[in-house]
Amino acid sequence: MARCTAPVRGHRSAAAAADCPACGSRYGGYSSYRGYGGGYRSASAHSYLSYGSSSSRSGSSGGSGGRRTTKPRWSGAGSAVWYTPEQVQSLTPVRENVENLAASQPDLRDVFLCHAWDDRQGSAKELHDLLEARGVRVWFSEKDLGLGVPMMRAIDKGLVNSRVGIVLVTPAMLHRLPAEGIADKELSALLRRERLVPVVHGTTYEELEQVSLLLASRAGLSTAEESMAEVAAKIAELVVTKS
Repeated sequence: MARCTAPVRGHRSAAAAADCPACGSRYGGYSSYRGYGGGYRSASAHSYLSYGSSSSRSGSSGGSGGRRTTKPRWSGAGSAVWYTPEQVQSLTPVRENVENLAASQPDLRDVFLCHAWDDRQGSAKELHDLLEARGVRVWFSEKDLGLGVPMMRAIDKGLVNSRVGIVLVTPAMLHRLPAEGIADKELSALLRRERLVPVVHGTTYEELEQVSLLLASRAGLSTAEESMAEVAAKIAELVVTKS
């Protein structure tokens, strides 16, 4: 009988769980567990993949044993950012929405950054700064909530006027969501649209699953697999379009 490779603390990511001989069948494979609603099959994503040479694969960023061997169609010719096939598959629907909105509503912000209040001066600000350094227009509460402005109305406008929602999933976020506060309201609005990318940081998809099955079912990125800077680079490529 197959035995779990992480019996004590659990797997750090959905990818690790899918690779486990004991848990892999439970998740039905990496792409089906973290796929966008489970409705995108690997065959449909092949038209978006651009495979590099064997030497390029061995030099892919992120240090995940050569898994990042792919570039999506929206990567620039000189891009040094590499992806897993699963990431390209799951991010493709988001990119298609971005392109449609860029054509019809060019003045929208690129992303709305949803985060726990406790992370506003830490990991949320780090991600915000990395994104803005790459030219991403970010709606961020610490910058966009002015004094005397009704908070919920400002957040509502930020959600409406952004193309993509980035949800920073941290231990603080997992603690806040059950309380049904502001972060929960932001998440509820974002979950209604197919323009949501979770970024799991300092926690796991398994722990997220205990708090929000809907959010855990959405494909995303994880700092357990790559650095925050690499995550920001992928988000920037995903949401920024050429004018």
